[in-house]
Amino acid sequence: MTLNYNKKVMKLFMNPKNMGEIKDADGIGKVGNPTCGDIMWVYIKVGKDKKGKEILKDVKFKTFGCASAIATSSMITQIAKGKTLEDAEKIKYQEVVDSLGGLPAIKIHCSTLATEALNMAIVDYKKKKEKQNFNKLKLKKR
Repeated sequence: MTLNYNKKVMKLFMNPKNMGEIKDADGIGKVGNPTCGDIMWVYIKVGKDKKGKEILKDVKFKTFGCASAIATSSMITQIAKGKTLEDAEKIKYQEVVDSLGGLPAIKIHCSTLATEALNMAIVDYKKKKEKQNFNKLKLKKR
């Protein structure tokens, strides 16, 4: 089966943006699709904007998979970087597809994986932050 990828998808596949790990990531999301074999990791670093709201200061990815998996991973990092956590959580797979100029129908699931990996990284961050806050409260009570 031959898939017709557009130029933007091929460009991001050949030269992905934000590829790599964040060594001291605040949150990490990992997803995989056993049917196609794609595996994605999304790493986030959280900072604060001028108003004190938490934003995604940095977003990187590591993906093992097809051209669509790599392109969607790259695109989700570009869309999410600089957004508040709330806005990043609202990113839908269709926004990723549209930002890429479309994907073959059989590859749409890659955009879903990318948004899931981002959301899992945000959840991971929130859990770590909650645990830190809980431990601080425990120490204060002593």
